[in-house]
Amino acid sequence: MPLSEYEQRVLDQLEHDLGQDASLHRAMNRGPRTPARIIAAIAGVVVGLGVVLLGVVTQIPLVGVLGFVIMAGVTLWALLTPRKGQTPATQARPAAGPAPKKPKKDFMQTFEERFDRRRENGDL
Repeated sequence: MPLSEYEQRVLDQLEHDLGQDASLHRAMNRGPRTPARIIAAIAGVVVGLGVVLLGVVTQIPLVGVLGFVIMAGVTLWALLTPRKGQTPATQARPAAGPAPKKPKKDFMQTFEERFDRRRENGDL
């Protein structure tokens, strides 16, 4: 089913807005993580799971919670640290330079424009 003219305009606007988002651009252009970090993360999760099982066997809840904290911490460490070829300085810098600032419209202006477009297109 083809898109209506209004839906096509909205889709084009969304694509344009996504292209201007520097943080999304950086997230999508990251390279793969280093194998050493992945292996260390897997080993850390296995150690954490072992500590959880030790807590269950000894019936000490604090040891089980500690094992869960180890697993969660190692997983976050593996996911949130810079990937191969990135330094903290390159992470903070936008890839294509700063996006030009568009003047923001008032909520009511935007609402009225949308209402007028819908009325003109007969969508009401």
